[in-house]
Amino acid sequence: MKFNDLKLDRSLERAISDLGFSEPTPIQGAAIPPGLAGRDVIACAMTGSGKTAAFALPILDRLMKGGPRKGIRALIVTPTRELAIQVHEHTEDLSRHTRIRSTTVFGGVKPAPQERALRAGVDIVVATPGRLLDLMQHPWLSFDNLEVLVLDEADRMLDMGFLPDVRRILRQLPKQRQTLLFSATMPAPIVTLSRELLEDPVRLDVERPSAPATGVKQTILPVQQNLKTKLLLTLLRSEQIQTALVFTRTKHRANRLAEFLGKKGIKVDRIHGNRSQPQRQAALKAFKDGRLQVLVATDIAARGIDIEALPHVINFDVPAQAEDYIHRVGRTARASQTGDALTFASPAESKELAAIERAVGRRIERRKIEGFDYDAKPEGRFEVPIGERIAAIRARKADERARSRAKQEARFAREGRANNAPPPRPPRQRRRRPQRAPA
Repeated sequence: MKFNDLKLDRSLERAISDLGFSEPTPIQGAAIPPGLAGRDVIACAMTGSGKTAAFALPILDRLMKGGPRKGIRALIVTPTRELAIQVHEHTEDLSRHTRIRSTTVFGGVKPAPQERALRAGVDIVVATPGRLLDLMQHPWLSFDNLEVLVLDEADRMLDMGFLPDVRRILRQLPKQRQTLLFSATMPAPIVTLSRELLEDPVRLDVERPSAPATGVKQTILPVQQNLKTKLLLTLLRSEQIQTALVFTRTKHRANRLAEFLGKKGIKVDRIHGNRSQPQRQAALKAFKDGRLQVLVATDIAARGIDIEALPHVINFDVPAQAEDYIHRVGRTARASQTGDALTFASPAESKELAAIERAVGRRIERRKIEGFDYDAKPEGRFEVPIGERIAAIRARKADERARSRAKQEARFAREGRANNAPPPRPPRQRRRRPQRAPA
């Protein structure tokens, strides 16, 4: 099948040609025809399979052939800011020869620019649940003319606890609409949601077990937990890895790892939930532009990271869930390319590793790095225990309170009264003697 066979609007065919695409990916070839026909679709698609175009092209074609209309006509809900930005960018690329306008709505930034864009009028909104709900409280934001709803990465929205927010959004949308649901996995709550939302949907690969893309070479590197930083530094300095997206289990570990690599002369930055949106976007842009050798990320922040020809993904920590492993390694070998996924596995992570191998249906190759000293002593302590971190936070807050009290007492002293002095008494009023009645 060729894109020309889909009979898309000519402006869309022109954009597809500009982007250098001629043949749709499997998910695009399966999802676009029923999407163009106005059917509801539920698709279980691997990350990196080209699913954004699978729902964006039917939306754009519908909007083009339906003629100009007022109001928001399509809503795409995603779990993370990064994914919202990625979907918006792809949609803009595909609509470059049209007058269709789209915008993003997500938290972590000031809402005023988003409000101005919505008030000015757009056809497509790509949004995360939290900020969208905030803006839906305003009477000027209306979805009365909505024609198409897309839930992208539905399983991640479930994992992040967004399902109640999604249901609140759905209650405020028109019942008559086309609904497209895309998810890498299909846990029971998502299946239940799909039954409530979709009417006689076309089901695509719902029974297919989730697995990484076929172009991903998966390797396990067994190593003691306290030697993971040394092993990563060895790989980076040996020039075996020019560029890598490195995943950690927590935000604290992402910070510590980025700090460690930076002190060793590695060009590195980090991206996680505690970083502001400008910081996350700046780090991602620097990585895409080749100014960083390593980008350290957590699972939540990594959804939506789309980097062309990313050669290496490294699991610094074995993910707790097999689905997270699949999404992590799916950042490489995108769009039928190839890539390497390396997982540092300590003996304490054997249970999680076994669950991953059951999910992918095979034993993953183990390998040791030649020349690395697996009996070396670690350089100091990598992670600060949670108890110590909490104690440090409490001590810092106590110190801040003490400084605040000292400043207050100094201010009182300058004003000439002690901190514990009672307030001044009001002036005493003289009692007036009662007047005697005249004799």
